[in-house]
Parts: sequence; C-alpha cells; structure tokens
Amino acid sequence: MTLEFAEIGFAPDFVNYTQAWDLQRTLHGDVLASRASSTVLLLEHAAVYTAGKRTEDHERPLDGTPVIAVDRGGKLTWHGPGQLVGYPILALRDPHGIREYVRILEEIIINVLSGYSLLVSRVEGRAGIWIEADGKGPTRKIAAIGIRVHEGVTMHGFAINCNNDLAPYSKIIACGITDAGTTSIAAETGLDVCPADLTARIKEEFYKYEGALIVPDVHHDAIGCGPTGPAPAEGVLL
Repeated sequence: MTLEFAEIGFAPDFVNYTQAWDLQRTLHGDVLASRASSTVLLLEHAAVYTAGKRTEDHERPLDGTPVIAVDRGGKLTWHGPGQLVGYPILALRDPHGIREYVRILEEIIINVLSGYSLLVSRVEGRAGIWIEADGKGPTRKIAAIGIRVHEGVTMHGFAINCNNDLAPYSKIIACGITDAGTTSIAAETGLDVCPADLTARIKEEFYKYEGALIVPDVHHDAIGCGPTGPAPAEGVLL
C-alpha cells in the first residue's frame, strides 16, 4: 500500500465537521485493519470551533457559539471557509515516533508556505507554524497542528490559513495563546490564495516523506500491535 490522497470538498462544497470526523474514524479503522492505504484527507470546512483536550471553560467563545469537543491535542481553534484542512490517516513506520511525525508535518507546511515568499518557522514551545514579529505586527500563527496517534495510526492533522476571515479568532483565545496573533497567506501577501490552490504542493511534499512516514504494508494482530512492536495506545500532541 502506498500513500493516497482524497479531496473531500472545497468551496462552495464545504464539509461539515462531524461528517469529516465520522470519515476519519472509519478510515482509521480501515487503515488499522489493512483494508485501506494510508490516506491524507484534504478539505475545506463549514465554519466551526473545535476544542482539544486541554481547552478550559474560560477559553470558549463568549457569544455562545457552539463548540465541538474532539480527542486531539491542543486547545480551542476555528475551522472554516478559506482554510485548508488536512487529516493524515497514516500507519506510522515508527508508531512511537510521534514527535518526528509532528516535525515532518511542520516541515511540509513550511516548505509549502515558503513558496509564497513567507518567512515562516517553528516557535519553541508552541505547536504550529508562525511568522515572527516584524514591521507588520507581532508574532502570528498561520498554520495549526493538532494530532492524535492511536495504535500506531494517526488522526486529526493541520490547518493552513489561506484567504479565510480572521474575525472568528477574535472571539476565542486561539490555541490558548494570549500574546500572539493569527494571520493568513492573503493577509500577509495580498494574494487571494484559496485552499484548493495548495493541494498540489501539499501532495508533493508528503510524497517526499512517504518512505520516512508510513509502512508500505501493515499487518496488525488481534491486539493491535504495530509493525515494529506494540504501539502506544495513544499519543497526543500537547
């Protein structure tokens, strides 16, 4: 089995979050049981807030906006039109290599965004991809990462702000961070870049890391052991 991609829905066909969540869980079970190849789902959500396991009550929207609780790492964030969301459902070559997996996700996003002449980078101690403080403003996040690894197979993933409205972020403490802002490709460059414009480059970058990320064939036994021994029951990016 090799790495596959599925483009689930882009504007104007936005994908409901619960629909995508059901698809993730079904695909996770199929990858775990070797019925499906490792697959990256690419899509654009209808507007929604989601809360990771570390979300606190005071971080939720103050206007009563519904929030969906999810089992990924991280805190509260927004998904919606103009944002590219990727859900890699991958059988990891090293089921214990969660931090290496996150590092590769970061590298993929950095490589894609660098194509728009953006000076993006990691920030020590903070998940996601950032633009450091400069003449345009303070440090600001342009892409979020929140993942879960269950029995050696990944779920959830990343979100890249393309040309989305940034106003929803003003209603929450995005990712629990109070001393930094949020931005998008459009806000930084003035280019009207939509999520579908990034899919070809995202695929190119994932293929570069295919050999390091996934096993070509997965054979799990009855208790869910991974190809390199017993997989951790769960791994969450904090």
